[in-house]
Amino acid sequence: MLKHILLLIAICVSFNLHASFLLIPMDAESQKDHLKAYGITYWVLDNGQKVQWLLNYRGGSFLIPDSERLRKECKIRGVSFEIISNAEAENVLREIDSPSQNQESVLLEKAPKIAVYTPTGKKPWDDAVTLVLTYAEIPYKTVYDEKVLNDELLLFDWLHLHHEDFTGQYGKFYRAYRTSPWYIKEKEEAEALANSLGFNKVSELKRAVSLKIRDYVVGGGFMFAMCSATDSFDIALSADGVDIAEAMFDGDPSEPGYQNKIDYSKTFAFKDFILEKSPMVYEFSSIDMTRKRRVPKEQDYFTLMEFSAKWDPIPTMLCQNHTALVKGFMGQTTSFDAREIKSNVLVLGETRLNGEAKYIHGIKGKGFFTFYGGHDPEDYQHRVGDPKTELELHPNSPGYRLILNNILFPAAEKKKHKT
Repeated sequence: MLKHILLLIAICVSFNLHASFLLIPMDAESQKDHLKAYGITYWVLDNGQKVQWLLNYRGGSFLIPDSERLRKECKIRGVSFEIISNAEAENVLREIDSPSQNQESVLLEKAPKIAVYTPTGKKPWDDAVTLVLTYAEIPYKTVYDEKVLNDELLLFDWLHLHHEDFTGQYGKFYRAYRTSPWYIKEKEEAEALANSLGFNKVSELKRAVSLKIRDYVVGGGFMFAMCSATDSFDIALSADGVDIAEAMFDGDPSEPGYQNKIDYSKTFAFKDFILEKSPMVYEFSSIDMTRKRRVPKEQDYFTLMEFSAKWDPIPTMLCQNHTALVKGFMGQTTSFDAREIKSNVLVLGETRLNGEAKYIHGIKGKGFFTFYGGHDPEDYQHRVGDPKTELELHPNSPGYRLILNNILFPAAEKKKHKT
């Protein structure tokens, strides 16, 4: 308990001896807008203040020194809050510190600098992460191939991979969209970019970018990816130096026997997968469960795993939510075959009956990565051309909360990142 009391005193001193605290509750009953609550927390950090993240306490609530400015900001953004006294805050921390409680207080110290790897021209609603960052009013910068190759990732603490195909096969959209104007245009633009950066093929450019992103994580970066950016990234790493693209993608046939040349030791998360060779199949490999699963929409949920908050704060942070049961949603990569996940990778969310993992996390070098299957947590089966999701209609989305947990993860005091 002493560590929490000292921490409370230190925070009070640093903020002019506040006699009260603002508690942002994150349970289902008390919070009107869970998503914007993360934005408030980021705003506090961005203004040079610190926040205590109360893991497993009322859905992962936030404790912040009270101020009139903070109250006003919460009211403007529609975020629910409670004012508690110093003594009440001490009681909360005493409760959290009890060995009988699977709870912990983690100090968030600094707003992470956020980058999103995405091509120019993409709208915020094209991707769940940019959509929720925009809704929560959390600032981010965009980067793409040229900036990645120029080592500009080093300017950022956290990187999200937009729904990219890192294998250079244009998302395996060939069968359905090869005659569509948007597909033809994007292919031409990708080839022009590759040539301008000194590469003969888009697949070679994407592989070089993948290696730069790998180095960013190994050096201590935080990387988050969804949908096809998850498995296609690992496939690109495993196929370093191997041509797996067919002629309609890169102008020449794939390399004979390329499956036997895949090096699983180079991947972040996956092993023993079989690549999908046919360009007419909308799939990259056996990693994805989309074609294997038989789950009716009404029964499609995944369960968040429970971890020890005091001994395993990292996975606990990433699983903070007001429910342990989250609605499933599909994508080009909907979820991951549990048999093809490396043993040192943590499964954070799973569909137990199918042997599929939805949400996984791991360590690579000094850094961390999280892979989240599916396209949009509030759009069950998103298709090309579908209207954007209006998050104003889903301010308490458990699926979107998982994305925002990852946004705040790098802000935690560094000792919490150690394994």
